[in-house]
Amino acid sequence: MEAPAGTIYTCPMHPEVQQDHPGNCPKCGMSLEAVIPLDEEDNSELIDFQHRFWWTLPLTVVVTILAMFGHRLGWFDMKTQTWVELVLSLPVVLWTGWPFFVRCWQSIVNRSPNMWTLIGLGTGAAFVYSVVATLAPGVFPDSFIAHGRVAVYFEAAVVIISLTMLGQIIELKARSQTSAAIKALLGLAPKTARRINTDGSEEDVPLNHVHVGDLLRVRPGEKVPVDGVVTEGSSAVDESMLTGEPVPVTKRAGDGLIGATMNTSGALVMRSEKVGAATMLSQIVQMVANAQRSKAPMQRMADVVAGKFVVVVVLIAIATFFVWGFFGPEPSWVFGLINAVAVLIIACPCALGLATPMSVMVATGRAATQGILFRDAGAIEKCAKWIR
Repeated sequence: MEAPAGTIYTCPMHPEVQQDHPGNCPKCGMSLEAVIPLDEEDNSELIDFQHRFWWTLPLTVVVTILAMFGHRLGWFDMKTQTWVELVLSLPVVLWTGWPFFVRCWQSIVNRSPNMWTLIGLGTGAAFVYSVVATLAPGVFPDSFIAHGRVAVYFEAAVVIISLTMLGQIIELKARSQTSAAIKALLGLAPKTARRINTDGSEEDVPLNHVHVGDLLRVRPGEKVPVDGVVTEGSSAVDESMLTGEPVPVTKRAGDGLIGATMNTSGALVMRSEKVGAATMLSQIVQMVANAQRSKAPMQRMADVVAGKFVVVVVLIAIATFFVWGFFGPEPSWVFGLINAVAVLIIACPCALGLATPMSVMVATGRAATQGILFRDAGAIEKCAKWIR
């Protein structure tokens, strides 16, 4: 479905990133999403990631089994097994892991180090080393040989990529579910309005064709299409969607009407005063959407820490490699590589860059379905302090 003209796209983790067309965030590489969710959500990234994950998961399992138990199973001699692991790992790393390496590169080019920097460097280092060890084992000293071959770590690369892809799938599904509250709010408004033309004739028109000053007829049992004022008629209007008050409110000429409220009995003629994004319902939807993407004070501090944290982790990984290489037990450089990759992967700041904003999205979305609207993430943080 083509997005309406003027649709703005933003990053769910970096709301300051905004543009008028879909794409990826230059800071974290995540797909941008519409500020106001579209009626038909674009799940192409989720579908793509699911295909990559499920098609290559069997390869990851086989590579892991060979790496862990291949020398005991005796299916191949060890040099042949190394080539088998290489062939099976190529689709996992170069196809399934490709989006991660793209995000890693973007984080480096845009000088915005993040979790993808660590994942890309860690898995890339393990895979490139293993490829070199397979193609040219003679360049490595004897201390690198284990079980009759130069030690390779294809399983480390493919397992990390597969697990990360699984995490991305879960995250994309969570993001899709958190937008359900906003879509439910958007669904409160009717799709059409009955407009009274200057010649007295009437016609049903799409809601986005209603302009300020149009005369609209609201028949019994219909929803008020936009915000406006009653010009003719008398009726009781159910405003519980806005006020929570179950008793309908009597409306007569001169009284105001709120879009998406329900006309119960009589017929009304109204003059539209606020349409589109200016209606109260649209303002509520916009507030919920902004609250989901806002940052709590603690999260803003975490963003500052995360930017420096990644650089420090990379330096620690480099130091780990050389310290183990020069001072560790044999095969020292093999241990150095393993531990350097471990530092990069384990230190991945997912909690700093993902868990906090995801919890805010879920909290605001869930609260909206219960009739509780938060102005921003800071209000959620203050609410938590009051509850304690």
